[in-house]
Amino acid sequence: MVKRNGGYTLLELIAVMAIIAILAMMAVPSYLNRVIRNQITEALPLADIVKPPIAAAWATEKSFPADNAGAGLPAADKIVNNLVSSIAVEGGAIHITFGNQANQFIKGKILTLRPAVVEDAPIVPITWVCGQSAAPGNMTAKGNNKTDIPASYLPVKCR
Repeated sequence: MVKRNGGYTLLELIAVMAIIAILAMMAVPSYLNRVIRNQITEALPLADIVKPPIAAAWATEKSFPADNAGAGLPAADKIVNNLVSSIAVEGGAIHITFGNQANQFIKGKILTLRPAVVEDAPIVPITWVCGQSAAPGNMTAKGNNKTDIPASYLPVKCR
């Protein structure tokens, strides 16, 4: 009778390592998408400094500023943070360009926030439509949507 030492064979260890590798490969894309979505969500508050002048223009003139200067804002490349390389206003729409320390998959990509208004009731506040999402009922989204970030990276409210 052969007495065997307690332990695992090399084949058993390789099988366990293969299972762990497969599970890790399945988890990495999900984690990467979450990191990118978090960066986009973190960048959105920077647009809050651009929204009030656009809303004021709609409330007083029933039109939107054509560009940053028309909204009384600095040049697009002057509104930046760690993740955003510029914020441009174009016909009321806010175009956020990712850069600086943003993930390589969204660097150079644009996320658009468009103002949605009730055209015959300017007293109704502006609602901001993010990315590919649709305007709420009875509201019309203004400005061009230049969002070129893949939908899988966008936060839920922007899809």
